Amino acid sequence: MGCRTRSASFTGIFKLSLLVSAIVVGANVAVAGMLDDIKRRGYMTVATEDNYPPFEFIQDGKPAGLDHELYELLKKWAPFEVRQQILPWQGLLAGVTTGQFDVALSAGSITDQRAQQLDFTMPIAEATYYYVKRKGDERIKSVKDLSGLPFGTQQGSAMQQRLPEVEALLKKLGGTLGRPSFYVSYPDAFQDLALSRVDFVIANVVPITDLIRKRPNEFELGEPVASVTYHAWAVKKGNKDLRDFLDQFLGEQRRNGTMARLQEKWLGKSFPDLPWVPMLPGNRPMPD
Repeated sequence: MGCRTRSASFTGIFKLSLLVSAIVVGANVAVAGMLDDIKRRGYMTVATEDNYPPFEFIQDGKPAGLDHELYELLKKWAPFEVRQQILPWQGLLAGVTTGQFDVALSAGSITDQRAQQLDFTMPIAEATYYYVKRKGDERIKSVKDLSGLPFGTQQGSAMQQRLPEVEALLKKLGGTLGRPSFYVSYPDAFQDLALSRVDFVIANVVPITDLIRKRPNEFELGEPVASVTYHAWAVKKGNKDLRDFLDQFLGEQRRNGTMARLQEKWLGKSFPDLPWVPMLPGNRPMPD
């Protein structure tokens, strides 16, 4: 099975990830990749993930998914060259904050912590987090039944940052959060769930829906474990001209029906009621 990191204490990892993020931001105060700079150099660099179906993945040796199709459209729409790099999720957002890439053209979840380092576009899909379990596991019928059970989620994901929210929810229901396992990708986590190495996985609704659509006899959707969240692309904090440029492109795809068509194709459903501005968890507008 693919590489994964196990830990008995998510709190220590969570604090360490925040410390590393703070160091990165502090070391990179200047804003790189402004829209005028991109126009002068003649190209924009975007980074996409390598293993996050149905948004970004490799199929028959070629990039596939919602974001890859949007990338191909962006290349034709932009007045300059758009260059792509494909890499694991753990390097995407850090690459944008350090100026290595201009855009994380990836389905990143908008969180309060990330909003301190990044500016997000309008959402491209909903990203509310649910648990998924093995089909037929009668021990788990609601969120409260998750108490004490080992679970998995993606390393470096928005959900890892929001685990204290899940812990508080379980505590309110009289339970405790079990032992977490952190995975390089959601497919790795889903595979360990199938092998009974964990009892549930927390992921956002899109990859879970895609998983159940492909393997309906193995997995079952549970209940939400956190407030509503959205997927969006990201640029470095303060790079609002570039963010607005991307919003212009995304807005055009929504108005002409292309976004809904691609959502149906790759995600299995469209999201006609998405906000037209970036929103923090709980439907709170992200301040400029």
